Amino acid sequence: MAATSELAPRVLVPGDARPLVLVPACNRMLGELCYHVAASKYVDAVRLAGCQPLIIPSVAPPDVGALLDVAHGLLLTGSPSNVHPQHYEETVLDESLPLDPTRDAWILPIIPKVLARGMPLFAICRGFQEANVALGGTLHQAVHQVQGFADHRDRDDDPVEVQYQIAHDVLIEPGGVLARLLESDRVAVNSLHGQGINRLASRLQVEARAPDGLVEAFSVRDAAGFALAVQWHPEWNAEDNPVSMRLLGAFGDAVRAYRDAAQREHVPTKEEHATA
Repeated sequence: MAATSELAPRVLVPGDARPLVLVPACNRMLGELCYHVAASKYVDAVRLAGCQPLIIPSVAPPDVGALLDVAHGLLLTGSPSNVHPQHYEETVLDESLPLDPTRDAWILPIIPKVLARGMPLFAICRGFQEANVALGGTLHQAVHQVQGFADHRDRDDDPVEVQYQIAHDVLIEPGGVLARLLESDRVAVNSLHGQGINRLASRLQVEARAPDGLVEAFSVRDAAGFALAVQWHPEWNAEDNPVSMRLLGAFGDAVRAYRDAAQREHVPTKEEHATA
């Protein structure tokens, strides 16, 4: 198989109208006010995939269908916050770690709906953990405290460039989605997570593991479209990372294909013809 260093970055040439990718916002207190925030690196990654990002703070259940009707893909971002362990029937192990129950409340239910539509899904870090929990899996709340696993956390007092530097390889499962996309049996990744997969949801298929055996990537086995999740952060300096560009390129291709199929299936009404 080709070495990772031999992978050439993809050149993405989007059309005039970019398909729409939903990017969930996190909820953060700044002073005495709550703000909806999304890191610009995820927005930039969606643009690198040739798509238009749309940051969404939250969606009420009655509005989910209408939102998904106009969207063409979902990028689940990383975050300093963790999925609340109540969603996999555990109590909080470390109350000093941040949670985001507002994000949990709308993202966990929307994931199965996105998959049911065949809409492309790319999940990163917290999003990787969200997808597993939403589909019935569980998490280790402190991977470094579990016998046999390494410490996968970064150091908060390091410069951001050090936090996101390469930490270890991941070993790619043969014959899977990642193996086909990357044409390699291992890639070097960063590592900035304290939690990780405990029990993998039954619908999910392991795509890569860390050297200690921790699941680092999975796909959705029965998904009708692109559905991939990674524990590391491919969005970091993505334009200069051939592996990241392969992943974003595949996601972008899938989003455009989903948009094009939806447009072909739409038959304009008489009113739409009259106003065209």
